Amino acid sequence: MLGWRARIGVLVPPGNPTVEPELYRMAPPGVSIHFARLDSSSSASAPGAHGGMEDRTQAYVDSLPAVAPVLGAVNPAIVALAFTAASYSNGFAREAALADRIASLTGSPALTAAQAILAALEHLGVKRLALGTPYPESISAMGRAYWEAAGLTVVGYARLIGVTNIYDESEERAYRLARQADVPDADAVLLSGLPTIGVLELLERDLGKPVVSSNQALLWRALRMAGVREPVPGFGRLLVAG
Repeated sequence: MLGWRARIGVLVPPGNPTVEPELYRMAPPGVSIHFARLDSSSSASAPGAHGGMEDRTQAYVDSLPAVAPVLGAVNPAIVALAFTAASYSNGFAREAALADRIASLTGSPALTAAQAILAALEHLGVKRLALGTPYPESISAMGRAYWEAAGLTVVGYARLIGVTNIYDESEERAYRLARQADVPDADAVLLSGLPTIGVLELLERDLGKPVVSSNQALLWRALRMAGVREPVPGFGRLLVAG
């Protein structure tokens, strides 16, 4: 039986090409991951494009009642929303309500990627954060406000320049963004919305501090909530902690 240790359900934006391969690559033996894509039919802008991202983000969240119950049919131990921009747009004060809504739609415990990131940062003892973002200025500003509302001090910040579509970006660009965002007094660097898992350990060696990505943190937290605490080496110190 697939998922004999745990089944994890993941809700993902329709055009995102990164979440599935990264989570499959990191998942330990006996853990299966099952995906449902949010609905983009009500959005006029292209998935991943900077233009129209705020309206598109809301449209994807609005599609949850049509999409989430189908994912619940595989009886996942946990359902995760792999969509950090939705949390930024929704705001920290309404985050718990968003997770509760997903849980009610799927019949399984739920968390958002942003909730997973916050749990990871707390686990690592992070108080001062360096933030790297590929999003447009409006959503990037919401992201910074989100982490400050969560009680973190954003001491380093960089927004990736020259982005047309976030889904066309590379691990090399993610690496360079992390280096740009980092400052000496940051306890850790956070990246979201980019392919990252192939450069996390390299970044940690070069920067000398933890580097957290949204997919890495999402898997770490989902595994812990599902009762799986096996260390997963090769993707940064967070997952080695088990």
